[in-house]
Amino acid sequence: AMLGCVLLFPVVLGEDCPSLCSCWSLGEAWGMHVDCSSRGLRSLPTLPRLTRSLHLHNNSLASIPAGALDSLGHLQELQVWDNPWHCDCHILYLKLWLQDFSAPALARLRCASPAHLRMKSLGQLTGNDLGVCTRLLPTKCLQFFWRDLILIAGVIITLILVARALKISKKLICQLTLGRRRWRRNIPKTH
Repeated sequence: AMLGCVLLFPVVLGEDCPSLCSCWSLGEAWGMHVDCSSRGLRSLPTLPRLTRSLHLHNNSLASIPAGALDSLGHLQELQVWDNPWHCDCHILYLKLWLQDFSAPALARLRCASPAHLRMKSLGQLTGNDLGVCTRLLPTKCLQFFWRDLILIAGVIITLILVARALKISKKLICQLTLGRRRWRRNIPKTH
């Protein structure tokens, strides 16, 4: 029975492992080690959800797509040095993600381009270095932002309409009250 488990587990890992990388189990409860180092990668492959250790160093990665690392909840080790990082708005996701994950790993990364930022640490990048970033948030965040903005606008419009309705109803009540008083005055008194 033990032999069956040992033989089946690498097959499952092989299905999840990116084709250019090598993967091995760190134990069922520990997740996987994924080694994609020195493979000439220009883009991030689809990674196994249970990745615990990820080696992406010595590739041709210029940036990491926004949200690409968010699903790796088991990740404990990430090596991304020796890549030609292009430090524009697209690098912002990796910079912010690494600030939370590992400040030393962030300090080790250097910009390869543009020329005026060459060899500058990603950890030292400022908003002025990156220029105007019109799309800093992932699409999901923007969807929530617009949804919330529409809800707030709806509440404000509703409050304005309610206030106007109250104002109009007060005018109508005043007119009705004044109209009744005038009507009562005009009724001839009969004894």
